[in-house]
Amino acid sequence: MDYEGIAEDVWVGASTADTPTSVTKRTLIIMGAAALPVVFVVGVWVGGAADTGAQVTSTSGTRVSTSTTAFQTVTSTNTADPTRPTQSPTTSSTGSVAPLPTGWVRAEVVEVVDGDTIDVRFGNGSVERVRLIGTNSPEGGECYAEEAMAGLTALVLGEDVLLEPDTSDRDQFGRLLRYVWTTDDRLVNEITVEEGWAIAREYPPDTARADQLETAQLHAMEEDVGLWAPDACGASNPADVQITHIEYDAPGDDNFNLNGEWAEVTNADDVPVDLTSWTLKDESASHRYVFPNGFILQPEETVRVFTGCGQDTLRQLYWCNSGSAVWNNSGDTGFLVNPEGNIVHSYAYG
Repeated sequence: MDYEGIAEDVWVGASTADTPTSVTKRTLIIMGAAALPVVFVVGVWVGGAADTGAQVTSTSGTRVSTSTTAFQTVTSTNTADPTRPTQSPTTSSTGSVAPLPTGWVRAEVVEVVDGDTIDVRFGNGSVERVRLIGTNSPEGGECYAEEAMAGLTALVLGEDVLLEPDTSDRDQFGRLLRYVWTTDDRLVNEITVEEGWAIAREYPPDTARADQLETAQLHAMEEDVGLWAPDACGASNPADVQITHIEYDAPGDDNFNLNGEWAEVTNADDVPVDLTSWTLKDESASHRYVFPNGFILQPEETVRVFTGCGQDTLRQLYWCNSGSAVWNNSGDTGFLVNPEGNIVHSYAYG
């Protein structure tokens, strides 16, 4: 199957969008009292996702003046990087206020709930909760949760932001699903990943900027920043323990063959490692396996952690996850976390 498990952040809802092949540039000519034309560009914007194949909506707009107006329309092919606006989505090339792209909305951030969720107030006074698309920050009580929330708070609290939709409007908890932009063209979702406050995670069908977020995560991992730092949550552990394989596609229906999928953890060190209270987890907010007390993994040995239930041995452990499989067939990441909360090793596939 393509997706296993109903995690906390499963998203629902759908809409359609057209992929633009060109941009319409509108020039507004305002006739003043002296009948002298003043020409300025109202605004041009192109959005999208590079090489993802995802559909996105990209629209240029016009601002109607109460003065006598005339419009000149010029169509040109856009060759700029489609992953970002060609200019500020709030100001035109002359510095005047431009209309937002279709579906975008301006709002003020009034509360930061955690590292991937904010509350915003719209112009009509209504307040909505917004989940940042494509990211997942540590849950409350987990390593780096407070730092992630603090980072996002410093970035957006009290600030105006622009909300960009993808395919789904809301998740199963009623939260709006949006990419969040600062008014100076920075993608907040990307910043949280690049700073190591959150991990990148695909939530189909909302994947228009998945490649962009994945690139940000690779940078964070290479630089050992945020939750990727070896000592992010305390002293680093020198043990060389790795996830060496994830068997994610069980024969038949994964949800009815839980022991048909597993993760293998290997001690690549030359000394035994006590894995008591170490954690194996996936990208979701809910799947966590804690190694049992007193479990020692000998040098060069491997233990296989099955998703289903069974009798633990020295070479086989059982997650006993209930209700669904853990590892997504379409792609996922396994994380091995020591008792301090530091990520010791990660294994991505898909």
